[in-house]
Amino acid sequence: MAALKAFWNSPVGPKTTHFWGPVANFSFVVAGLVDTQKPPEMISGNMTAVMCVYSGLFMRFAWMVQPRNYLLLACHTSNESVQLYQLSRWAKAQGYWDKKETELQK
Repeated sequence: MAALKAFWNSPVGPKTTHFWGPVANFSFVVAGLVDTQKPPEMISGNMTAVMCVYSGLFMRFAWMVQPRNYLLLACHTSNESVQLYQLSRWAKAQGYWDKKETELQK
């Protein structure tokens, strides 16, 4: 019970935005996971790239902010992984990888 009370009153506990912000941001991860079931032609390369940059920047922020926010770091690390996977699906569907393989064979 003491551990629960300590978490409740901590600087990154459920009484703060340091907790609820990452919880809300996990919706990006869920949306990205749902999108993995859609055809790659529906992926926006620009938006996926922006999400990769966004998550990369906020991973650094989560690491540098005091107190260090591990929940936010986990959220953006998860989102970065999902978005990089989506970006790779988009690049493959657009034929970017096929072009490089053809150039290497010449």
